[in-house]
Amino acid sequence: MTVDDLQWQVDTLGGVLPRLVEEIRDRGGLEALVQAAREREDWFCAVGAVRELCAAGEFGRAWAVVEPFAATRWQSAVRTGADVLLRWGRVDQALELARPEGPKESAVDASRDYAVVLVRAGRVEEAMGVLGPHLRGGRVLAALVEMTEGQGCDERVLELLVPIAEDFRRDPEQSGVRDLWGVLPAQARVLERSGRVDEAIRLLGADVAARRYGPQNNVGFYAELLARYGRIEELRELADAQRYSAVVPYVTALENAGRASEAETYLRDLIAAGRPGWHENTLMELLIRQGRFDDAIKAVEHTFDDLYDGNLLQGALILLADQGQHGKAIGLTEGRSPEFLAENEAYWFRSNRWWLMGESGRAREAIAEIEALPADEVEDRELTIAWLLAQDGRVEEAIALLRPLPGKRAATDLAELLIRQGRFTEAIAVIPDVAAQREEARHGRAKRQESASPDAGHVCDDPWAAWNTAPLE
Repeated sequence: MTVDDLQWQVDTLGGVLPRLVEEIRDRGGLEALVQAAREREDWFCAVGAVRELCAAGEFGRAWAVVEPFAATRWQSAVRTGADVLLRWGRVDQALELARPEGPKESAVDASRDYAVVLVRAGRVEEAMGVLGPHLRGGRVLAALVEMTEGQGCDERVLELLVPIAEDFRRDPEQSGVRDLWGVLPAQARVLERSGRVDEAIRLLGADVAARRYGPQNNVGFYAELLARYGRIEELRELADAQRYSAVVPYVTALENAGRASEAETYLRDLIAAGRPGWHENTLMELLIRQGRFDDAIKAVEHTFDDLYDGNLLQGALILLADQGQHGKAIGLTEGRSPEFLAENEAYWFRSNRWWLMGESGRAREAIAEIEALPADEVEDRELTIAWLLAQDGRVEEAIALLRPLPGKRAATDLAELLIRQGRFTEAIAVIPDVAAQREEARHGRAKRQESASPDAGHVCDDPWAAWNTAPLE
């Protein structure tokens, strides 16, 4: 086990996908996760097993799972291991594990994680001392605010934050500007939780008025702050001035206050004034939340045949499906213009239609549509048919179709079906382990480089194709 292998798993979602791990956990496959963590050195399986064991109070077994990973000193494993030890009541051992081991690349992350352990051990002042040298970085500022919530030390936290915030307000162009934008909402958040809401609103309002927005979009944070305290009129003024970030919080605040009709009128006025764009999407979402499905469709259906930006058809399909309105959604896939179909049919339109049909009990009809098309016109043909077979209750047929197919996508789909049958160990076994996946990635990268070489005699027609077919190193 190496730090490089562990980091690769996180960076590329290598090994067993987290969503599959969660499904194995939910279906009672704990022992299969423990085995995969031990034998395959699979990080996501280890995390899933640790969470399940801790939830059951089996902290000794949880530590046995994570200890080999933590021994590498990889920071994510150190953090997880320290959490297990704290839950187990082994505070001194947790502190020893989390204590930074001198200068290294992850010194900031290590100091942050160590401070979290100190806080949980009741040594809050010491934790703030550990963070002090790193406070002019956004990640550490956020960690300070989060870890001290409910610790009764808000005034001490403000003593650390206020000088940094004031320095930043005086000179936003100083070094590290992108990291320090977070100090403004951080100060407001601590003021808010300490009961000084008016002061938080006043300070952050002044920052927004002075256009101190930043890449973290402090306007959005300010809008949510106003909404939390029912400052609807102030929120309306902000939405009028800062439409991009404040309209949705304003609409949501009206809706939560039982004033959905005002929200609808506001959005329709914006659209009528010649500013449609994402306001139409917000209107559609509002109407769907109100159960007014036909009104929602009517509000945006004029975009459904647009060829490029502004087409809300896919968003409408997903929102309707989320509300169980599969029939209405499928209806929207019918009667589209030939121009629209020429641009989108193979790209996303057909797959969405078949997904909706599979979800609504029309899987056999969807399979018939696929089989009526030339095989080379349907991307991921076998994978789609296998999913539809499973939706139709023909799981063994789906498994048989998936087994001989190459690639991680097919292995993942196969594993998902096996998990649903309670065949957890077999499901994990069909997914290539980390070493095999890394080798596949290296092979794919070598092929891409060979194809791109001037000596290869040709250039790949689709420069993005390789990125879609192989994991990245």
